[in-house]
Amino acid sequence: MTLFAGVLASCGQQEFRTVDADEFEKAVSAGDVQLVDVRTEDEYNEGHLSFDGVKNIDMKQPDFINRAEEELDKGKTVAVYCRSGRRSADAARQLAERGFKVIDLKGGILEWQQRGKATRR
Repeated sequence: MTLFAGVLASCGQQEFRTVDADEFEKAVSAGDVQLVDVRTEDEYNEGHLSFDGVKNIDMKQPDFINRAEEELDKGKTVAVYCRSGRRSADAARQLAERGFKVIDLKGGILEWQQRGKATRR
């Protein structure tokens, strides 16, 4: 009975993967991935990953999940990042709980920049 309950509990949960900058870049470069910067608008405007189509959906805003569900396609992987990886891990968890397939950038944009990868304003 305990095993059965555990299986049922895990069926309702989606998971996300946290990956390093190289794997994140490879996934985003392959296309068909929705790239989301979950920082504030001001942080985003200071610089974001250098890919076309980056969406800025601030996970600190109360409408984060509503905006994500309106703007993102559950049929495509969502790649999230923030400054250091904390907010994006929380955002990834929330998105995964709602059925999105998510990858999270370990170490955030700080790690990305330390690896010499491009950003733009």
